[in-house]
Amino acid sequence: MALVVTVAVAAALTGCTGGPTAPIKGVMGATASPQPTAGAGSTSGAGSTSGVGSNPGPVSTPGAGSSGPASTGSSARAPYVWWIVMENHTASQIVGRPGQAPFLDTLASTYGLATDYRAITHPSEPNYLALTSGGTQGVTDDDVHDLDAPSLFSQLGSRWRAWQQDYPVGEGCFTGAKASGPVDLVGLAGTYVRKHDPAISYRSVSGDRGQCALIQPLAGFDPAAAAFALITPNLENDMHDGTVAEGDAFLRAFVPRITGSAAFAGGGVLLITFDEGAGTDNHVATVMVRAGMPHGFRATAPADHYSLLRTTEDLLGLPCLGAACSRAPIPMG
Repeated sequence: MALVVTVAVAAALTGCTGGPTAPIKGVMGATASPQPTAGAGSTSGAGSTSGVGSNPGPVSTPGAGSSGPASTGSSARAPYVWWIVMENHTASQIVGRPGQAPFLDTLASTYGLATDYRAITHPSEPNYLALTSGGTQGVTDDDVHDLDAPSLFSQLGSRWRAWQQDYPVGEGCFTGAKASGPVDLVGLAGTYVRKHDPAISYRSVSGDRGQCALIQPLAGFDPAAAAFALITPNLENDMHDGTVAEGDAFLRAFVPRITGSAAFAGGGVLLITFDEGAGTDNHVATVMVRAGMPHGFRATAPADHYSLLRTTEDLLGLPCLGAACSRAPIPMG
């Protein structure tokens, strides 16, 4: 997850306002309810949380979403939100260690960092489900699951893309566990895995050819293709199988395709996180990148994957799902 930044963006663009202390401000400054107090450890299981209170996320989520703490107004909206999800490293392995991940570390010091951010559980797949549905949906492993739960994807209709590096081309709606391929746009050749592609686990996607077609290899990446984009590097480039340096090199090559775009200059928000930490430590680095935000901003309130979902729903004007409704958006200034 390391990043060394040579990002030349228009710092003159207006950023968000708000503060990191309780009562927490929303993404653009609307007052939100305080976050729960961070816990010490992490627990696995259906809908469990790590580090942000002891109230577990739900196994199922309401279909239409509901209101939670202090939704921000329309001034908080972003035309585009991009997620890049890296793998299996704690914040202490990434942040403040420029020799390890200089690009990501520079992004954090140039833009913003959530300093007390936790993944939800172990292993990978339930974290990806938590990120996209507001609950782990009872999943406690990395096996193949087909779920009927509502998700960020179903909320958005066709206004999303899942850019999955080395997703196999020409096989229609690929539902296999993994597929290896050549270099896909940038970085190293590697392997796509279903457990890191949450969209395919929802039947609303896998059972609909039009929806499934929104999962695409990284080679076709267009930052303005959809309001929301989930970018998942392959196992070599996401630091799962590859090194921190290789993951950082991927980010260095790929991130400017977002930050150098008109979509970013026009108010888009890039959020980079890790699915889970290493071992029992689920404190992970989460970097917020938005033109015009205060230099080196730090969001210090406890946050987690449900907070990231709430932030994204708030930015895109969507109702909250599941445990995201008990979280406030992560402030960015």
